[in-house]
Amino acid sequence: MKVIAVVGPSQAGKTTVIEALAALEEQPPHRLALFGDTSVTRFDFMGEAWAALDCPGGPDSFAQLGPALAAADAAVLVVPAESDAAVLAAPYLRLLEASGISTFLFINRIDAATDRVRDIVAALQVYSPHGIVLRQIPMREGDRVVGAVDLISERAWEYHDHARSSLVEMPAGIRDREAEARMDVLEHLADFDDALMEQLIEDQTPMTADIYRVATRALQHHDLIPALLGAAAQGKGVLRLMKSLRHEVPDVAQLTERLPEGVMAVACLGDAVKHLGKTVLLRALAPLAPGARLGGAALGSLTDLDARSPLGALAPGEIGLAVKSDHLSLTAPLITAEAALPLPEERVANHRFRLTPAHERDETRLATALTRLAEIDPGLALRQDEASGHTILCTQGPLHLRRLLDKLTGVFGVETATAEIPPALCETITRRVEKHHRHRKQSGGAGQFADVLIEVAPLPRGTGFRFEEQIKGGAIPRTYIPSVEAGARDALAEGPLGHPVVDVGVLLKDGKVHAVDSSDFAFRTAGRMALREALAEAGSLLLQPIARIAIRVPTVYSGGLVPLISALKGHVVTFEADPDAPGWDIFEALLPVAAETDLFNALAGATRGTAWYSAEHDHYEELREAPRRAAG
Repeated sequence: MKVIAVVGPSQAGKTTVIEALAALEEQPPHRLALFGDTSVTRFDFMGEAWAALDCPGGPDSFAQLGPALAAADAAVLVVPAESDAAVLAAPYLRLLEASGISTFLFINRIDAATDRVRDIVAALQVYSPHGIVLRQIPMREGDRVVGAVDLISERAWEYHDHARSSLVEMPAGIRDREAEARMDVLEHLADFDDALMEQLIEDQTPMTADIYRVATRALQHHDLIPALLGAAAQGKGVLRLMKSLRHEVPDVAQLTERLPEGVMAVACLGDAVKHLGKTVLLRALAPLAPGARLGGAALGSLTDLDARSPLGALAPGEIGLAVKSDHLSLTAPLITAEAALPLPEERVANHRFRLTPAHERDETRLATALTRLAEIDPGLALRQDEASGHTILCTQGPLHLRRLLDKLTGVFGVETATAEIPPALCETITRRVEKHHRHRKQSGGAGQFADVLIEVAPLPRGTGFRFEEQIKGGAIPRTYIPSVEAGARDALAEGPLGHPVVDVGVLLKDGKVHAVDSSDFAFRTAGRMALREALAEAGSLLLQPIARIAIRVPTVYSGGLVPLISALKGHVVTFEADPDAPGWDIFEALLPVAAETDLFNALAGATRGTAWYSAEHDHYEELREAPRRAAG
């Protein structure tokens, strides 16, 4: 069996392409829909078994692509026949390049194209480090595309709606253009074959079979990306695509070489099914049978795509559903006998909300459900809000969030509520203060006594907390000094404005002790109360966290980010060409953390969903318009 991953931007026609490929022969295909609107379709073509992995387009589904590409022998990138839409394919070209997978380009809806095909390819080439080679050119009648000419075989095919194309004589008016385009293909291929280069230099006509051989090798080595034309909704150009896949897609042995040594299977798609539990679609790279050791535990049952028909074993290259194998996860899809290996993280889940159950009794059920979902969804991340202890749900976008909430309700029966995360503000002091505090308590039995004199001073931004002492003459026994420090740290948890206190230094200058009533607890209480009183007297200054944002963005959109960042009260640091991806920039800025949600939403609109960012804490700075503390 060979497996292809069909990828591309939203509305490009990926699912239609798969349906058209699966319908080329009379046997009905087998399709299974899985979590996140992903699916797998198994079909036969000319006596060979195939499977197509379909992942939805758009930034909300991008994280699903990693495991699918890791399990596939080749990828088909489906793009619309528009030059302006090339930038929408840029994130996919970038990911395909990083994965090292053999890639076909299918320019869909060619019958409705208004742009020249060479302009479409040129627009896509901006974002690809490998050459994109047009393997067909369109035949037109006026402004309408009616067929295509294969540039290797030099055969002309006329399109028919919902029927196979017919071989026709090449129109005389296209011969010069065909000869020019064919020479371009041959020159690209000759860069990877000395024999072909010699033939071209000596003006010899290469054999068609030799050209196909070189083209196949170039594809399998990921040296070039061949571009084919068609209109999948009408079945146009689909047979030519399928024949190219059949002859040129490498077998599972090359996939084994591409992945780390020892990988026995790849978990490519998954789902959580009511009354069945977690199901994981596996691609076997070695013989697999139920009970075999995989990922450090025994493999459970293996079933066909209907999740009912048991499979005795999977041969290398075959796919099947693993059930009762709760240790398998899409967050670590490359599975050896003893361990599971994660893929490099491409995008951070920056769409964040605080998640709580609608009913308090569902706290435990929600935690269990989220853990199960995280195992089948590589785009999901879970955090904990330090202030409230509530779960922070980190997703790829609003559509991703909606899918997760629907799954929580429909499969796990847990209703939830989401809320925005308040910014993590801090406070500090503006001046030096000396404060004396005596803690005395007598309520029968042993009493409590501790007397401390502290000096509190502001520290430079980013210093945090510093505690020092200058006790002389044993005014406070040294065994009690750590308790004073612990009490001071307790007081830092919440300042006069209700936020954690940072960048403060405490100097313990003097104190007194009682021979009977002093204790660690008493001095900890005294240290806490003394610092609280000092903070109230010193005058609080509210600080907001500032993050350093690194945005990966197509170059055409970089200029538009400058006013966007300024509008969010951020500061542009720099932007420069991304050394790892042609046509992309790395745009760095300093931005208040409170503006990250607005950045996420604005970035999607400003870059048509192509850009993404990562953030890390940089520093705190003064928030001049301090919000009022909520009552209670």
